[in-house]
This record gives sequence, structure tokens and C-alpha cells, in this order.
Amino acid sequence: MDKYTFIKQLREEAGFSQEKLAEELGMARVSYIAVEKGEKDITLPQAEILSRMFNVSLDEIQQGKRMSISKAIEKEIQAASQSIGESRERIVMPHENVKKFKEVLLYILEKVGNKPNVGMTVIYKLLYFIDFDYYEKYETQLIGAKYMKNTHGPTPISFAKIVESMKLNKEIDEIESQYFQYDQKKFLPLRLADLSVLNGQEKDMIDNVLNRLSDKSATEISNYSHLDMPWLVAKDKEVLDYETVFYRNDSYSVREDHEQL
Repeated sequence: MDKYTFIKQLREEAGFSQEKLAEELGMARVSYIAVEKGEKDITLPQAEILSRMFNVSLDEIQQGKRMSISKAIEKEIQAASQSIGESRERIVMPHENVKKFKEVLLYILEKVGNKPNVGMTVIYKLLYFIDFDYYEKYETQLIGAKYMKNTHGPTPISFAKIVESMKLNKEIDEIESQYFQYDQKKFLPLRLADLSVLNGQEKDMIDNVLNRLSDKSATEISNYSHLDMPWLVAKDKEVLDYETVFYRNDSYSVREDHEQL
């Protein structure tokens, strides 16, 4: 299979129309059709968009096929685990800022909480990527929450306790709903987030994560988190190590957007 047929396959598996994917890639539909026919190539930035959207690597796009998970990431996991075990320049213990946790959660709910796909599972993963992307990019913590490796992806350990206190203080409400055939737990903000606890850099990161990931279903964003290095190298029920973000592959790394220190 060539890469153009592979791109078509990825699009069809995701249920996207040619028009929708062309829009995501910033190109006219007729130009995208030419891509699927092999008459037009895609640019590197467009390939990176496809990589993020369909959870495949740039190499897989270029080769026109998926690598098995074992082959694609086994070496990365081994190398990362070895490097982490051998040497660390920083020993990091997450320091959770409860006030900031509350305000970030309220801000997430203000921005995307009304989307039908955004229930508790999606919120867990949005918080995770906000925290770990920020740490990778700026080498300092945003919330600093602790996340456990669970079956459905990273889970913020203090979430239930913090939400319970917010419910008692009339800051948030919890409702049961359905998303397609699945039961879903959603949260409604009862006050506006206090953005004074966030600097511009932190708010930009939150907005970036929401723009990239908040349209994913619970299954999609969980599967996406399962291929991120912090989740891969952790043992079941273990707290994820912030330091492992520095061993991410290109599909997950956000450091290319940040001037190297």
C-alpha cells in the first residue's frame, strides 16, 4: 500500500469525508482528492496534522502502513526506560496546586464542557495532557497533579476529592447523561474560572490542548493517551513520572514549538 492509499484508508476508518479532511489540512477538496489519487504530495506540516489526528507516526505515513505496536514502540520504551533508570538530572515529585486545579477544571468546562463527548473520561485526559505537555515544553509544572496508570488511560488521583469539595461549595454540579449508548458523567460549572491564577503561557497551553483534543471521544482520547511515553513505561496503577515526557516520540512531543533552552 502506498502512502496515498494509506491516507485514504485512515480517513475512511475515522469516518471523515474528503471535504472535512481537506479542511483540516488547509487545502481545497479538489487538491485533497489529488492526494488520494497520488497526483499530489502533502507537506510536512500536513503530514504532522495527519499524524496527530489518526495517531500514527510520520514514518508510518511515509511507508503507507501501520507498524505493529510492539515493533513501533518496543524499542522506544526500552530506550526510555533504560535512560530514565540510568540517569536523571531532575528528581520531580508532583506538587499539586489545588486552587489551580479547580480553576483549570472550571475553565475546561467553560470552554468545552457543553460538547456532547466531554464527560469525565475526556476531562481526565485533557487535564493529563495539559499537565504533561506543559512540563515537557517549559520544564516546570502547571497544576502538578498526580496521575495513575489505569486501564482507560491516565487518571488524576485527586479528581474525585477535589470535585466533591467543589460540589459542596456550589462551584460545580454533576449530572448523569448518555453519549450514544454509553452512560456518561458530566460536570457543569456554577461559577466562572478565576483566570488570575494562570499566566498567559499557561492559558495558551490549556487552549492548545483543548483545540487539539477536546473533539475526541472517550475511546479515541484514551487510545491516544495509551501511546504516550509516560503511560507506556509505567506499571499498572503506578503514578506516572513527569520526567518521561522527555522521551516522547515526534507524534506527541510539543518541544518543537518551544525555543530550546
